[in-house]
Amino acid sequence: MIVVVAALEFANQADRDEAVRLTADVQRLTREEEPGCHDYCFAPDPAIPTRMQVYELWENSERLAAHFQHPYYDRMAGLLQGVGIVSSTNQAYLVERGEPVYTEEGEKKTGFFLD
Repeated sequence: MIVVVAALEFANQADRDEAVRLTADVQRLTREEEPGCHDYCFAPDPAIPTRMQVYELWENSERLAAHFQHPYYDRMAGLLQGVGIVSSTNQAYLVERGEPVYTEEGEKKTGFFLD
């Protein structure tokens, strides 16, 4: 799995909120229609009113690379360019292994990847 995390900074909260509004349909369509996309979320940061947090989860690097050639990527980029991003940071992570944070009984785990 590939996890993409990013933070987009806007000049003000109104611009950030407009970006969230404008991109909602493209986010949904990307999740529903692009092969290998498990999640694709550009959401307002509740603690920083000028920031949008990005979380993407892709099946593998090939699927993420294909996303960059997909019309939804171009549509999303065009919408965001029109709203006035001041700056952004982003990073992709290769996840070799994952496991639940809680036990089957709903208890917090005390250790991870111990086996």
